Amino acid sequence: MTQTNDFSKGSVVGNIIKLAIPMTLAQLVNVLYNIVDRMYIGLLPKDATLALTGMGLTLPIITIIIAFANLFGMGGAPLCSIARGRGEKEEAEAIMGNSFTLLLSTGLIITIVCFLLKRPMLYLFGASDATYPFANQYISIYLLGSVFVMLGLGMNSFINAQGFGKIGMFSVVIGAVTNIILDPILIFVFDMGIQGAAIATVISQMISALWILRFLTGKKTILKLRRKTMRLSLQRVKAITGLGMSGFIMAATNGAVQIACNTTLQSYGGDLYVGVMTVINSIREIIGMPVSGITNSAQPVMGFNYGASEYKRVKKAIKFMAVTSITYTTVIWGLLNWFPEFFIRLFNHESELIEAAIPAMRIYYFGFFMMSLQFVGQATFVALGKSKYAIFFSLLRKAIIVVPLTLLLPQIANLGTNGVFLAEPISNFLGGAACIITMFFTVWRELGDKS
Repeated sequence: MTQTNDFSKGSVVGNIIKLAIPMTLAQLVNVLYNIVDRMYIGLLPKDATLALTGMGLTLPIITIIIAFANLFGMGGAPLCSIARGRGEKEEAEAIMGNSFTLLLSTGLIITIVCFLLKRPMLYLFGASDATYPFANQYISIYLLGSVFVMLGLGMNSFINAQGFGKIGMFSVVIGAVTNIILDPILIFVFDMGIQGAAIATVISQMISALWILRFLTGKKTILKLRRKTMRLSLQRVKAITGLGMSGFIMAATNGAVQIACNTTLQSYGGDLYVGVMTVINSIREIIGMPVSGITNSAQPVMGFNYGASEYKRVKKAIKFMAVTSITYTTVIWGLLNWFPEFFIRLFNHESELIEAAIPAMRIYYFGFFMMSLQFVGQATFVALGKSKYAIFFSLLRKAIIVVPLTLLLPQIANLGTNGVFLAEPISNFLGGAACIITMFFTVWRELGDKS
C-alpha cells in the first residue's frame, strides 16, 4: 500500500492480511477487556460461580452499548472507505465527524437510561436474589465508562478504515494491557472483588478512547476529526444509521438471545446453567475473534475497490475471506468437540459447572463452520453499502430463528436446557446458508456483470 493506503494497488490478499494481522490481534486484545474480568472472577475463593453468573447477567446491557457503537462506527466507516476510494476526502471527514457526534450523544443517553432501569432489567435478564448483588455491583461501575466504550469501539473503525491497522491494534492494546495489570491488583490485592474488575475495565476503556481521539485529531491521520465536521447532517445521519443498522441489529439481537437464554435456563436449570451459558459465551468471544478479524479487515479493502470500480478485486477479497473463515471455523469446531474441558477451565474450575458445560458445549458448537458463512455474507453486504440485505440477515438468524427456538425447544420432547443450546447450531445452518446463497445470487453476479 502507498502512504495514502490506496487499496486499489498491490495484492488484494496482501492488503487484507496487512490489515488482518493487527486487526485480529486487536480483536483478541479487545476480547480480553471482558474475558480477563471473567477469568479472574472465576478464581475468587468465595462465591466464584455466583459472581461469574452475575457478570453474565450484565452481558445484555453491555451488548446494547456495543450495538450502538456498531450502529455509528460500523455504519460510518464503510461509507468513509467508499468516499475515500472515490477521492472525496472532505465527505469522508464529514462522515467521520457526524459519527463521532452520534457516538458521544448516544453514549450519554444510554448511561442515564441504564442507570434508571438497571434493577428491573437485571431481573428481566434472569437474575435471582443470589446473583443480583454481584450483577448490580459490576454494571453500576461499568456504566460510568460506557461513553468511553462507545467512542473507543466506534472511532477505532475509522482508524482501520484508513488502513492504519497497527495504530488500530495499539489503540486496543493500550487499554487491554492496562486492564490486565489492574484486574489482579484491584480484585485480589485490594480485595475489591467484582467491583475491582469493573473499575479496571472503566479506566482501561477511558485510556483507549483518549488515545484514539488523539490520533484522529493529530498530524499522522489521513482523515482528520475536525470540529466543523461534527455538525450533524440529516442526509449523512440517515446513511450512517442505514448501513450501521446491520451491525446494530447483530449486536442487539445478540442481547435478545442472551436474555432469552438466561431466562429460559433459569427456569429449566437455575443459576448453574446461567453460569454455563456465561462460560460458553466467553469461549465464543475468543474463538470467534479471528473470523471477525478477517471479515472486518476485508471490509475497507472491498469498500475502497468498490468505490474505485475495481470489481475483480472485490471478488478476490470475497473469495479469500470465505476460504480462510470456513477453514478456521472447521478446525476450531474439532478442537471444541474433542477438548471442551480445556476451554471451560479457562473460566471456572468447579466440578459441577464443568460437568454440566461439557455436553452443552458439544451441542451449542455443532457445525460451527456454518457460522462463518453468515459472517462472510454480512461483511460483503456492509462493505458494499447493501444495507437492506445486511439488516435482513442480521434479523433472520437471531431474532427470527434463535429467539423463538430458544423459547420453544426446551418444551419439546423434554429437551429442557439442551433445547436452549440446540437453537444455536440450527440457526447457523439455516441463517448461514441463506445469507451466503443470497450474496452469491445478488452481489457476486452484479460484480461479475460490471467487471
